[in-house]
Amino acid sequence: MTENFRVTLVQSDLFWEDRTSNLEMFARKFQNIQEPTDLIVLPEMFSTGFSMLAEKLAESPDGETFQWMVSQAQHLNTALTGSFIVKENRNYYNRLFFIFPDGSFKKYDKRHTFTYAKENESYSAGQGRLLIDYKGWRICPLICYDLRFPVWSRNTDDYDILIYIANWPESRTVAWDTLLRARAIENMAYCIGVNRVGKDGNDHDYVGHSAVFDALGSQISCSAFDEFIQTVTLDHEKLITARRRFGFLNDRDSFQIL
Repeated sequence: MTENFRVTLVQSDLFWEDRTSNLEMFARKFQNIQEPTDLIVLPEMFSTGFSMLAEKLAESPDGETFQWMVSQAQHLNTALTGSFIVKENRNYYNRLFFIFPDGSFKKYDKRHTFTYAKENESYSAGQGRLLIDYKGWRICPLICYDLRFPVWSRNTDDYDILIYIANWPESRTVAWDTLLRARAIENMAYCIGVNRVGKDGNDHDYVGHSAVFDALGSQISCSAFDEFIQTVTLDHEKLITARRRFGFLNDRDSFQIL
């Protein structure tokens, strides 16, 4: 029987384009995690904020932020995920890393670059989706703007947990709340959204609203506008029971994500 899964949401303000300060800040925050956890989730571009200065801020895939993530995951004996700016083969990516407790990792490049903010002019789009097997759970991690594209998020592979890390602005909070719940319901999976708070260097405000929804769309976490750290337990038996009772995924359309 698969054990329940404990996930820790870290909703935080970010130091604008200041990697050193952000890594030091998150390391301090991790010291305040009192409960055992299987996974810590950080916001999108957690080491810089949502900056378009890719050429200035990018790191190699195994650079400082990656090494910091590996060190923290090993020290805390937990998985850790978040995205930062990577340069690889002359291209720049908004790349999510999922670091396992032993230091091994998986990666995902943001598929839908945010054209409204001209992210597409600074970053290359990813080409493939990532599915992670961890502690008996199948996890699909995605990034911010991906939330608006249900086909890309569609549960065609029987994942259990859908994760969105984000820098989602206050002006579109209603969309954030609504779409997170919708992705949970339509995919019959736990849906986790971790967003930042505060004001960035472009004067955009962020109010967090990080949340966890179960497979029927019920919120099982708090929603706060300020910085917080919260650990939520995901119940595997409850997930399987809901899927067996309603069987909605059995009636899903058959298609392949290219």
